[in-house]
Amino acid sequence: MKVLVFYACYGGGHLSAAKSIKQYIDDNYKDAETDICDCMKYVNAKIEKITVGAYNGMARKMPWAWGKFYFKSEKGFISAVSNFSNRMMSKKLLKKIDEVKPDIIISTHPFSSQMCAYLKKKGKINCMIASVMTDFASHNQWLVCHEFLDQIFVSNENMRQSIIEKGVDENKVFATGIPLSNRFLANFNKTEIKDSFGLSKDKKTILFFGGGEFGLGGEKTMKILEAFIDNIKDEYQMVLIAGKNEDMKKAFEKLVTEKNAGENVFVQGFSTQVAELMSVSNLVVTKPGGLT
Repeated sequence: MKVLVFYACYGGGHLSAAKSIKQYIDDNYKDAETDICDCMKYVNAKIEKITVGAYNGMARKMPWAWGKFYFKSEKGFISAVSNFSNRMMSKKLLKKIDEVKPDIIISTHPFSSQMCAYLKKKGKINCMIASVMTDFASHNQWLVCHEFLDQIFVSNENMRQSIIEKGVDENKVFATGIPLSNRFLANFNKTEIKDSFGLSKDKKTILFFGGGEFGLGGEKTMKILEAFIDNIKDEYQMVLIAGKNEDMKKAFEKLVTEKNAGENVFVQGFSTQVAELMSVSNLVVTKPGGLT
């Protein structure tokens, strides 16, 4: 069996879900061949670079603009432009599909779902198409040409009902949750983890995520963090995760220095040990998001 997993890098969640799906298939289905591909980078790397940059810029500096764009893209002019461009780009994506010849395509982003559904509508492909909606609420971009999607996986039952009410066949919509790395199911030695991060074994731990490219609302993130630092007592300690955003990391470090909180607050940049840190945490503070 050949499986082709498509994603797009507008936010990190789509890629994380795609990687988790591939990992699970590779670990549990030894007869399967799994290929993973950024659909937008494949069809046009220049457009992908520009649009991903625009997305990150809006999310970081103008979250209100991104919010308006998100909701207006459900219908009207923006939706029509998006749908038209995906139909045009689907012709290039067909080359990848013809190369792999998959038995099933799994998509974790609405653009690739649209492209594949359109190709199936036109009779260019005939394999099964599964769409994994990496969000906690439905958006109409996921449902374009839904008649040609074979399975749709959503995060919760309310979302499933919402999609069915929009006319999607209930027999192909499944409330399964969003794919996670199996690392989050592992049992860790908490003493060893606290030792490795220099954390006290006797204090309760708060894990604080800034969120993506400084999250959707960086200023508010810093105000919330400052309130935590001002109010936590000595029996608590905090681990701050800044991710790959160096500006966020510097802002965290500056605030910790200003508050003289270095004994109880620890700043981390990008970490591959989020599952381990969550396992030793009593509270996690983070932005809302599908994969979050």
